[in-house]
Amino acid sequence: MLVIVLACAAILSVAYWTYGPILVRWLRLDPKATTPAYELQDDLDYAPLAPNELLSQHFSAIAAAGPIVGPILAGVWFGWLPALIWILVGSIFIGGVHDITSLVASIRHKARSIAEVVRDHMSRRAFLLFLSFVWLALVYIIIAFTDITAASFIGEQTLENGDVVTGAGIASSSLMYLALPIVMGILMRYAKLSVGWATLIFLPLVGVSIWAGQYLPVSMTDILRTFVPTADDRMAHKTWDILLLVYCCIASVVPMWLLLQPRGHLGGYFLYVALAAGAIGLLFGGAKVEYPMFNSWTTPDGQTLFPVLFITIACGACSGFHSLIASGTTSKQLRYETDAKLIGYGAMLLEAMVAIVSLSCVMILSRDASLLKNPQPNLIYAQGIGALLEQFSEFVRRTGWSSFHLSSQLTVSFALMAFTTFVYDTLDVCTRLGRYIIQELTGWHDAKGRWLGTLLTAGVPAFFVMQTIHGMDGKPAPLWRIFWSLFGASNQLLAALSLLGVTVWLWRTRREIWVLFAVGLPTVFMYTMSIWALGRMIYAYVRQLSGPQAPQQTTYILLGISTLLLFLALAMLVEAIIALTQRDKGQTDEQRGVPLVDDVKAWSGT
Repeated sequence: MLVIVLACAAILSVAYWTYGPILVRWLRLDPKATTPAYELQDDLDYAPLAPNELLSQHFSAIAAAGPIVGPILAGVWFGWLPALIWILVGSIFIGGVHDITSLVASIRHKARSIAEVVRDHMSRRAFLLFLSFVWLALVYIIIAFTDITAASFIGEQTLENGDVVTGAGIASSSLMYLALPIVMGILMRYAKLSVGWATLIFLPLVGVSIWAGQYLPVSMTDILRTFVPTADDRMAHKTWDILLLVYCCIASVVPMWLLLQPRGHLGGYFLYVALAAGAIGLLFGGAKVEYPMFNSWTTPDGQTLFPVLFITIACGACSGFHSLIASGTTSKQLRYETDAKLIGYGAMLLEAMVAIVSLSCVMILSRDASLLKNPQPNLIYAQGIGALLEQFSEFVRRTGWSSFHLSSQLTVSFALMAFTTFVYDTLDVCTRLGRYIIQELTGWHDAKGRWLGTLLTAGVPAFFVMQTIHGMDGKPAPLWRIFWSLFGASNQLLAALSLLGVTVWLWRTRREIWVLFAVGLPTVFMYTMSIWALGRMIYAYVRQLSGPQAPQQTTYILLGISTLLLFLALAMLVEAIIALTQRDKGQTDEQRGVPLVDDVKAWSGT
């Protein structure tokens, strides 16, 4: 397995140093251009950030639960080889292109969103359609991620060796983790603590919070029973849901220096550590591939590899959510245009490595492993990373360090905390982006607009998390599972829409053939796979409604959302075709002051 992972790392590295500079040249990135981070600097939303710091923040924001959940599910269903091929090909030629072009499109339009780019080069109708699609996508991403995070804060997991990891301990670690960046931000702002010292001080404290969490658990069930004797885990779950949404509201409106930037910095480095932990376990643990290279053409419920593979693995190969991060927060902090290669293209390839390490947690499983009977990606990831680190611990002991030991409780807690950190970083960014969209629609950019956008974006999820939704069998179902089924298809459709907007912008301002191949073909592929998947989902929901059993509430919800998303996507496609066939090319890059290709040859390797 080590050979496979090292080969993948080499392929991604070669892509960064070869295809990356080609994209820099085609996009005419100018290191001398004034970016919106400086031009519009207000230290609230617009604030220039050093590339390494911005990479950490951007990486922690884009690397949500997707690069863990998607590869693990696809690997279990179809085998690890199809998943691995899509991760490599998708991240290099589709996802990486999607991310860097979305970022560049935003900074060339005053750090406005991709929706604003669509309005400039397509139409106001397309702008409203795109914003509606994005806001809906953000809302149910928040619903799913809030609920899956809250679920990890209750109950407990008994490991194979008898050790117990409690949800209350993970909750405690998470609360300590959220407090650290606030203190870090204040010290950096007012005590002038340098970034280097802040990292050296606070990053180890993240590790301390993981260790201390299991010894200082925060049990919401016990807290509620102090006031309501009949309180149970379900009530505790909903309470955590609401508290997480309150956190999202606060995180959406506070200055970026107080929470988003230091939290992104710490979160990014912690996720680097998580990635390194998996790599160390692979390098020294001696783990072998046991799971089949190819397992089946269909999922357990009969869905086929095409198109399911390409919507199950979103983050790690290509994710529309990345365009929202790139054009929503990252573009407002990019110091130089040429940094887009590292932040846009590089971060996508780095996330592909996260997906590959996650896939490795499936590769080490035997076909009859107990974890596969009812696969839960977070547990497969946590116990997989734990097993790799335990093998590393055994390797160290064999080399003479007999006192060295990493307990399974600590390693699994570490992996679960990494999973939660991925989700945390997505939640507050999603809420902030939803707030931006409401402000764009209303034109209210003052304090009233910030709070209105925030409350609307978090208020709709608050309504849903308080409901008890039943599954197809009539029994109460976890909310995140209900909405997760739409996440993959809609996220990839969002990627197709973003690529579509970028294609229209580049074609109308360039008329260069590379646009059709580098951006146009990925657009067609992502549109085909996501529309195909969404259409099959709608067909399945309609069949359920016309079946002999009484239709469930969840079927109506999913059918309504799926149909609305499909309509918005098709309407956007019509608007794009109209824009592409117009003779007016709009304002060219030369008119915007962007240098010609020959002027940036010297910078193409920057």
